[in-house]
Amino acid sequence: MPSILNPEQRAAFDADGYVIVRGFFDAEEAALLRQAMEQDPAIRGHFYDRGDRQGGRTKMALWNHPGDSVYGLAARCARMVDTMEDLLGGEVYHYHSKLTAKEPHEGGAWEWHQDYGYWYHNGCLFPLMASAMIALDRSTRENGCLQVLKGSNRLGRIEHGLLDGEQMGADLDRVAQASRHLQTVYAEMDPGDVLLFHCNTLHRSDQNRSDQRRWTLICCYNAARNDPYKDHHHPRYTPLEKVPDSAVKAAGLKFAAAADEGAFLSQAAPPADLKANAPR
Repeated sequence: MPSILNPEQRAAFDADGYVIVRGFFDAEEAALLRQAMEQDPAIRGHFYDRGDRQGGRTKMALWNHPGDSVYGLAARCARMVDTMEDLLGGEVYHYHSKLTAKEPHEGGAWEWHQDYGYWYHNGCLFPLMASAMIALDRSTRENGCLQVLKGSNRLGRIEHGLLDGEQMGADLDRVAQASRHLQTVYAEMDPGDVLLFHCNTLHRSDQNRSDQRRWTLICCYNAARNDPYKDHHHPRYTPLEKVPDSAVKAAGLKFAAAADEGAFLSQAAPPADLKANAPR
């Protein structure tokens, strides 16, 4: 199956560092993914909080290998894998997935960062990595949707470090200068929409101060030829078994199996060699 992107969308990803695909998953599929995140005991049993600098908290769950759950099949379905292989220029594998859950009136903010700002420290030599953010709820400015700095993928990797609170962020001076030249885009999405973004694209989000929660499922991929040169809490190259697009609906509300328990992490730890504080 070819990439789901048309030529204009494909060109936009390269130029802007992101593209939003409306209706990537249809209403039935989006509902299954949302219900799985809400009800799967494996997800609930591995929630942890990540704080921001203002004391807000985002609930998260993270797993390395996709498995045969409905959300694992979504990460392995042909439309997702083939599109990622087109964007990254060859075979990909599942680097990890995570749920980010911003609850009403308390969901935390995320500081400006690039995913490659810390995946680089995990031993991935090249920025041949990308993510797919799947909207499980309506994602708006009011409830803290993702913001991307359009074209920031072309800046290259920016230095990152630990900030006040529990997050890693990019060099704030460099981000401020980039923001003068590049447009900040609010990625507002409906359930089933997917934001595809490059690992060097700067992104952040505000706290959720609305009455509506904002849950998203993020599937991250690495090029097979970019196998990390050192062990880390995310996997080295692991062949990805692609499934038909129909597998998501066919699975129904299928949860993680007992054998998948080892794929979940208690919490993602920051790379040990990051500086104590991000450059100012």
